[in-house]
Amino acid sequence: MTKHPKESDRLRKIVESFPKVTITVVGDLVADEFVFGEISRVSREAPVLILKHRERSVSPGGGANAINNLADLGVSVLPVGVVGDDEAGRLLLKGFRHKHIPVVGILKDKSYATVTKTRILAGMAHTARQQVVRVDREPEAEPNRHLQRELVLAAREYARASDALLLSDYGYGAATPAILNAIRYRGGLDGVPVVLDSRYRMLQYSGATAATPNEPEVEDALAIKIGHDWTQLCSAAEQIISRMKLQSLVITRGRDGMVAFTRRHNPIDIPIFGSDQVADVTGAGDTVIATFTAALAAGGNTEEAAHLANYAGGIVVMKRGTATVSQEELLHAIAQAPPVTRSH
Repeated sequence: MTKHPKESDRLRKIVESFPKVTITVVGDLVADEFVFGEISRVSREAPVLILKHRERSVSPGGGANAINNLADLGVSVLPVGVVGDDEAGRLLLKGFRHKHIPVVGILKDKSYATVTKTRILAGMAHTARQQVVRVDREPEAEPNRHLQRELVLAAREYARASDALLLSDYGYGAATPAILNAIRYRGGLDGVPVVLDSRYRMLQYSGATAATPNEPEVEDALAIKIGHDWTQLCSAAEQIISRMKLQSLVITRGRDGMVAFTRRHNPIDIPIFGSDQVADVTGAGDTVIATFTAALAAGGNTEEAAHLANYAGGIVVMKRGTATVSQEELLHAIAQAPPVTRSH
């Protein structure tokens, strides 16, 4: 492993400049609901556990989690998305207002149901909580044409005041290739870098600045299996960069850390920060893209942005539930350990 202690000062300066950065987020806004119950007994009706309800919480998920992470990093964030006229939508908006995140660009529509992912967790009074089942509630259709047009108009207006645009596509229709193309039409982004996280259709986007898929998403997109084959990984990255016309690509690899690719430089293989005995990976990808985008917007290069995203990812997976990383936590991580790379 190669350590770069002198880079720590540069990374620290980038993080300290986050409050000067403004980022527009166009994304699928998700409510992550967590319901916890203590194991009471086994049901007589079926071989299932009966849980005694103890508590419930709702956190921003999906694109909303990326927004939440940017805010906690100190970035000025301008969200664009859709929520339903329902409890989940109201809770998301309430949480954003509490953090002084403007919600003018978030459309509220009666015909749309806020995407809600309910995780049921079980445990005893003094044991760790374990997820036993997840229930997803999704809208019956994507946002209608009127809502899509309003999303585009809001994003174009916000982009003019932003240092970057983050696109968080979870497949629910508020952040699609067509919407990005409409935002970009006739210079709508005017050189503003676009960083993409698309769960299911990454290759349908073209001309984004950067993307941050995980390894399974790369495998699905290219119909390949990477495993521990470094050559295969690099070949896959080259294909994606070429087909999407990216300037840079970061592939996250779980406990193997992440690898940053650019058109002109050798890949940067970064081992995971902290322990690989993670507590919860829920929403970690949102933390990674938020930190990566913030670092690029603050003037960092691909390698610097990837190192900061790796720190943030290592911190957030040690937290349970949908969590965020603060600017202070990121600065502490940099002071705790200099950035490290692996050679090949």
